[in-house]
Amino acid sequence: MTVTRRQGERPAERVPVILETTGSDGFRLIDSGNGEKLEQYGPYRIVRPEAQAIWPKSLPDHVWQRVDAVFTGDTDEDGMGRWRFPREALGETWPLELLGVDFLGRFTSFRHVGVFPEQLAHWSWMKNEIEQAKRPLKVLNLFGYTGVASLVAAAAGAEVTHVDASKKAIGWARENQALSRLDRAPIRWICEDAMKFIQREARRGSRYDIILTDPPKFGRGPNGEVWHLFEHLPLMLDLCREILAPKAHGLVLTAYSIRASFYSMHELMRETMRGRGGVVESGELVIREAGVDGDTAGRVLSTSLFSRWVPK
Repeated sequence: MTVTRRQGERPAERVPVILETTGSDGFRLIDSGNGEKLEQYGPYRIVRPEAQAIWPKSLPDHVWQRVDAVFTGDTDEDGMGRWRFPREALGETWPLELLGVDFLGRFTSFRHVGVFPEQLAHWSWMKNEIEQAKRPLKVLNLFGYTGVASLVAAAAGAEVTHVDASKKAIGWARENQALSRLDRAPIRWICEDAMKFIQREARRGSRYDIILTDPPKFGRGPNGEVWHLFEHLPLMLDLCREILAPKAHGLVLTAYSIRASFYSMHELMRETMRGRGGVVESGELVIREAGVDGDTAGRVLSTSLFSRWVPK
């Protein structure tokens, strides 16, 4: 399949849009600097590498030293890093909660803990769209990882299709479903290459009201399929447009760890949605430091780029 050259007017635009997260009961960014960030995830305070934090730390060393877990070692996405536990040995998982959904945090070997809190900006928007709709919405979550977004959508009343190429991630997502007491929620968990799935959905004539897609810079499908963001993103968005319902509520793209301006995704999204009307808003997802007690308005840490099409 090739990318379609579409006719008609391009959607209106809003740029730059900065979607800011200040934290919640389950998470906050305490401080950052010198290539690291100090975060609170539920009961645990952790330190992880953060290349964007090029400024000096605000808080004194003794605050950074009173932590429960520190990630050390290789910081590549697929690297085999290690966690150090300065106070006491901790279990692999622990309970967390965001937007009323319960799920498991996990100390993984590639530094992530199972949730990206900056996505609260998108998830809150999605939750509101689902709750305000006068009909059940169908949500597709591509590259769905541990399923927090899928569970937020299902809890709000949507029918959800969750796609990820990792069996381990799907297993984790199912654990989160049980923990959230959403076992009976209408969620399809699909372990498959995302491109193959949406190509098949396009052929079937399937339609979705909201599509979330959070593709990696590089990845592999369960059968060795190779994903390169800059090579495959145009076709992926084209296919997403094909399976958007006529009265769709939105298409959301987020990208991490890439050397590009948000304008690259913005212009691609406007070309993709040419002739559909609506608005494309693009910019960055950021998290603001909240201090030890959560009451300090500190500096802003940029985490990712995004582009979002909405019908109005």
